Amino acid sequence: MIRSKGEFVFNYFNVFLLSLVSLSMVLPFIHIAAKSLSSEAHVLAKDILLWPRGFNTMSFEYVLTNKQFFYSFSNSVFITVVGTLVSMALTILAAYALSKKILPYGRVLMLTFVITMFFSGGLIPTYLVVKEMGLMNSLWSLILPGAIAPFNLILIRNFFMGVPESLEESARIDGASNWRILYSIYLPLSKPALATVSMFYAVGYWNSFFQAMMYISERRWMPLQMFLLQLVSDEKTADTALNDIFREITPETIRAAAILCVVIPILCVYPFIQKYFVKGIMLGAVKG
Repeated sequence: MIRSKGEFVFNYFNVFLLSLVSLSMVLPFIHIAAKSLSSEAHVLAKDILLWPRGFNTMSFEYVLTNKQFFYSFSNSVFITVVGTLVSMALTILAAYALSKKILPYGRVLMLTFVITMFFSGGLIPTYLVVKEMGLMNSLWSLILPGAIAPFNLILIRNFFMGVPESLEESARIDGASNWRILYSIYLPLSKPALATVSMFYAVGYWNSFFQAMMYISERRWMPLQMFLLQLVSDEKTADTALNDIFREITPETIRAAAILCVVIPILCVYPFIQKYFVKGIMLGAVKG
C-alpha cells in the first residue's frame, strides 16, 4: 500500500509527539533512581539529574531491611492479591447476571450500579458502616467496601453481551447449568477483558492509601502506600530513623529508594498482560 506524503508526515508527527509524552513519564523515574543511588554530598548539592553520582546502595539497604517496610509490603501484597480475586469474582458474577435480558428488573439494577459512579453515601456514613461491621484495623476494611467498581462491572457486562447467544443455547441443550456455561464458555472467551479489569483492580488496590488513613491506626496493618506517605511527609521520622551504620545517606535518598521499591513491583506485572490490555478495552466497549 502506497502512502501519501501527508500520511508520512502525520505518522512521524505522532511518533515524535508520543516520544515526548513517554519521556515526560519516564524521566522522573530515572531522576528518582539516580538520586536513590547517589551519595549524600551530591544529593545535598542538588547536582543529580539523570545519572547517579557518588554511587552507593545504602538507601536501598536501609529500606529493604526496615521491618516496617517488610510488614507494609506483605500487607499490600495481601490486599492486592486477595482484593483482586474477591473483586473479580463478584464482578464476574454480577456482570453475568446483568448481561441477561431475562433478568427481572435488570435495567433497574444496572441503573443502581451506574448511579454509584456519580453519587456515594459520603465519607462519614462509609466510615460508620466499616466501624459497625468490626473492620477497623483490618486489611478487609481496604477490600470489602469497594469490592466492585461500577466501571469495571460495565466493561465485563458489555463483553459478556457480545458473546453469541447460540453458544449458550447449544450448551443448554446439552444440559449445561449457568455455572457450567459461565466457566466453560464465557470465561475462556473473555480473557482479554478479564486480564484488563484485573489489572485495573490490582493497580487500584496497590496504590490505595486514603482508605488506610481512615481505617488503619496500628502500624502492623499499615499498607505500603501509607508507609511511603509517612516517610515522604514526616521529616522527623526520616531523620531519626538513620542509625550509626547509615550515615552516608539522607532522608531524601531514602524516600527516593522507597518510591522505587513501591512502584517497581506493580510495573513488573504489566508486561504479562500487555497483549490483552488494548484488546480487552476495545471489545468491552462494542455493546452498550
